[in-house]
Amino acid sequence: MIVISDTTPLITLMKAAKLNLLHELFGEIIIPEAVHAELTCNSEFQDEADLINKSDFITVVSVPNRETVSALQRATGLDLGETEAIVYADENKADLLLVDEAHGRQVALNMGIAIMGSVGILLTAYREGLLSTAEAEDAFHKIIESRRHIDKSIFEKALAAIHGGKA
Repeated sequence: MIVISDTTPLITLMKAAKLNLLHELFGEIIIPEAVHAELTCNSEFQDEADLINKSDFITVVSVPNRETVSALQRATGLDLGETEAIVYADENKADLLLVDEAHGRQVALNMGIAIMGSVGILLTAYREGLLSTAEAEDAFHKIIESRRHIDKSIFEKALAAIHGGKA
């Protein structure tokens, strides 16, 4: 399975102390160089950078088609990390692109790329038995407390799903 990630799902899962779920669910996670740079270049987040660099299931790749990256970025206004992730996913026929931002999700969907966000990752881990109800609920609350930019209604649906409702 080829799974590519943008920056935000990785940050969100780190905030929830659940980055390991990516390895448990998908095995290898591929990130483009621009995503790696976004995750590791800010000296204020050295602990997070170390976690990314020490995660042996995360593979950093180059996106060789710079013209496509540039054209998509100009056409969509997406940041470089999102753009590289989408281009790499498209060119390598990825099974899944991990992306949270609404605009990036829409661009990927319009290109026929299957997507999943942070909340979907946690719900999948819960449904696969990798998280108990209490662990899933704790992860969602950590994300909410970290002020990640995910719509409150999405969290409400996810919490309802782990308590027996439908997501």
